[in-house]
Amino acid sequence: MSFDPATLTYNEAGLLPVIAQDEVSGEVLMLAWMNGESVRRTLDSGKVTYWSRSRQAFWVKGETSGHVQELVDLRVDCDRDCLLVIVRQTGPACHTNRRSCFYTAVRHDDEVEIQTPME
Repeated sequence: MSFDPATLTYNEAGLLPVIAQDEVSGEVLMLAWMNGESVRRTLDSGKVTYWSRSRQAFWVKGETSGHVQELVDLRVDCDRDCLLVIVRQTGPACHTNRRSCFYTAVRHDDEVEIQTPME
């Protein structure tokens, strides 16, 4: 059965959330958005391509920073309204130069930074 991005369930803006996970560590690296065309571009190129809501443009992860996400596997959730991309991450995934965008934990009602920027 061939995959068709049109069979996914997009929000009113034509987007769906995508979680990027490191293939080796299993660490959740980031959450971003894709539309049908960015899903297709990701599958065709092997380079994870998101839709930038702020720039209203396609965004190939690492295109300017060199912090590329190479697609290892793309998974569809049970409701078909969210994707999980398993990636081979080069360098930090976060624009703050951290490995993951999820570097702040809430512990005992306090925010704690649990990850510092990479050197």
